[in-house]
Amino acid sequence: MTHRWHWIAALALVTGAAQAQDNEQEELTLDAVYGSPSLSGSTPRGLQLSPDGRYATLLKPRADDRQRYDLWAIDTTTGEERMLVDSEALGGREISEEEKMRRERMRLAGTRGIISYDWGPDGKALLVPIDGDLWLAPLEGAPKQLTDTEAGELDARLSETGRYASFVRAGDLYVVETATGAEQRLTEGASDTVTWGSAEFVAQEELDRSSGHWWSPDDSRLAVARVDESGVEVVQRLAIGAEGSSLIAQRYPRAGTDNALVELYVMRPDGSERVKVDLGDNPDVYLARVYWSADGQTLWVGRLSRDQKRLDLLEVDPVTGASQVLLSETSDTFVNLASSGFGQGGEAGLRALKSGGFLWLSERDGYMHLYRWQDGELTQLTRGDWVVSGLAGVDEANGLAYVTGNRETPLERHIYAVRLDGTGEPQRLTERGYWNSGALDRTGTRLIIQRQSPVQPPQIYLADNTGERLAWIEQNAIQPGHPFAPYSRLLSEPEYGTLTASDGQVLHWEALKPEGEGPFPVIFEVYGGPHAQRVARYWTSPLDRWWVEQGYAIFRLDNRGSGNRGRAFEEPIYQALGTVEVEDQLAGLTWLKQQGWADAEHIVVDGWSYGGYMTLKLLEAAPGAFAGGISGAPVTEWGLYDTAYTERYLGDPREVPEVYEAADVLPRAGDIADPLLVIHGMSDDNVVFDNAVRLFAALQQARVPFETAVYPGQAHGFQGQDILIHRALTMKAFLDRVTAAD
Repeated sequence: MTHRWHWIAALALVTGAAQAQDNEQEELTLDAVYGSPSLSGSTPRGLQLSPDGRYATLLKPRADDRQRYDLWAIDTTTGEERMLVDSEALGGREISEEEKMRRERMRLAGTRGIISYDWGPDGKALLVPIDGDLWLAPLEGAPKQLTDTEAGELDARLSETGRYASFVRAGDLYVVETATGAEQRLTEGASDTVTWGSAEFVAQEELDRSSGHWWSPDDSRLAVARVDESGVEVVQRLAIGAEGSSLIAQRYPRAGTDNALVELYVMRPDGSERVKVDLGDNPDVYLARVYWSADGQTLWVGRLSRDQKRLDLLEVDPVTGASQVLLSETSDTFVNLASSGFGQGGEAGLRALKSGGFLWLSERDGYMHLYRWQDGELTQLTRGDWVVSGLAGVDEANGLAYVTGNRETPLERHIYAVRLDGTGEPQRLTERGYWNSGALDRTGTRLIIQRQSPVQPPQIYLADNTGERLAWIEQNAIQPGHPFAPYSRLLSEPEYGTLTASDGQVLHWEALKPEGEGPFPVIFEVYGGPHAQRVARYWTSPLDRWWVEQGYAIFRLDNRGSGNRGRAFEEPIYQALGTVEVEDQLAGLTWLKQQGWADAEHIVVDGWSYGGYMTLKLLEAAPGAFAGGISGAPVTEWGLYDTAYTERYLGDPREVPEVYEAADVLPRAGDIADPLLVIHGMSDDNVVFDNAVRLFAALQQARVPFETAVYPGQAHGFQGQDILIHRALTMKAFLDRVTAAD
């Protein structure tokens, strides 16, 4: 039955793509780009398999409201699909300011409805937070409300057995029994500066740690973080809105200032037998990671030094809190923490094994690879000049781990089966030409895989543990009825290529061009910051297609310092932000100007956040090289940015002030000679608006003319269809002026 379904779905994909080309084609408009339904089709989030692999669950946006998500379940045997939890029916209350900030940290600002959920271990029910309250949703029957308070519940977790749900309310940690609804507060003493059970700002924003409490496998204990922000500097941030402004006193740890004091405790589910974990004599460290062993007898804690050159994995006795260093990762520059999706609770770096020991991600050989720690020895399981980006699952019974990585090319990401004994080569399970992610169920029999390509929006399928597709979960083929079908004539592949950096390393670029020979004005889109990768076989966004329809080509290049290429590729930016990235991008510009399809006199650099910073640094470094620049939400003075990110790459400004002066935009703002448009949200709490204000002052002092577009009430990620359209139209008006024929 499933194989017949697979065959029919595959046939529909092929024939549907052909039929889409025959559809009556329409003009692509910004209203379509930013409206509902999304032109990318159904793009679910939060993909999970039930513990037994029977159901695939996902958060799907509504067709009439792309920002509101509901919880859906799909029977992987029959293909039956149904809405499990209707967020609109159960929610509707205004979420708290703290929850809004958490969503900003998660890059989910503006989303409504359900943003996360947890499966119970028996596969019969799920914990679903909705608008500040918690619900337990069975596979059959109506959801049961567990909490109903004005305060709102944050950081909700189901315990490992499903007996308890835990959450943070008004800064304290609570536990509720899922069967009876009996509730108990485990901690006390929360205040404006002290919280229990939640991750602090820099942990969420920069360390990829979203949780502040962790259940042991048998529910006998919890590890709980206590955060004291009393020593963190208070920054007076002016949030300017359309209907008024407010002065917000925000505790924000700027580079070179005090961080929050974070302690770790272990306690019983009723709060008793509390012990403090020994994190060492130096309190000025980061609590980077927390994990339980498979038997619950050991706690492993990742302790990251303030300068981020040393990561110690502590082995902790949960009964006494005593600890010892089990292993360490060190660097002369910075230690990269493994990215999310690897490990427990959506966190990263370690996976406990039932047979003892754990799997560990490390860059100790220059690339992020998978290792196994057992009986005091660390065995490398993957190797080579490629990057393991995460773990999709473990099948201990058959001695296999499933990892994601880029063994074939940095432009693609695949799922591989790797032997736990370290023998043999990784076996690729996914099809070439795509960017993949996935997860294995607890039985080790089924994979849920999400993939995309430049001409295929994200789609999801169910596979067996060899990677063979069994059925589509969300095919999302661009065929008649798909939101993008009326614009399918625009489905062209970007062109990909490589250049060589001054140190001999390979730089990847991509270009998306209008039809014809050109020459075309070019949007030279840049990001350039650490960890990010822009050039890959991702789905080409409808906004990019719209720009091409307007007659612009788009060019991107991943410079040294960007992600998924290993330490040698990333480390040249250490204490040198705004140098090698600028050099590489200018090398790309030189090459681009030699291409017949590019209008060499009408190339405009554009970037957001770190890309906004790069736009300004490029204009400073090469006056006259670009026709102009658009700088969105730029960092202009690194001393305004947070400790964890800034000190990782630049060091402590109290020790190396000259490094900061060289990296900042403001001292050389007077070198900008090309047309400039600066865009910034006036309520940005990440790259605060003060960055733009100081830039304005420096440009005015240097008598440099510029244009601005500032947005009341908008944070770092802009929200709202009208606002997003206005921003695009503002950019287009600027581009049209500076690229007009002389």
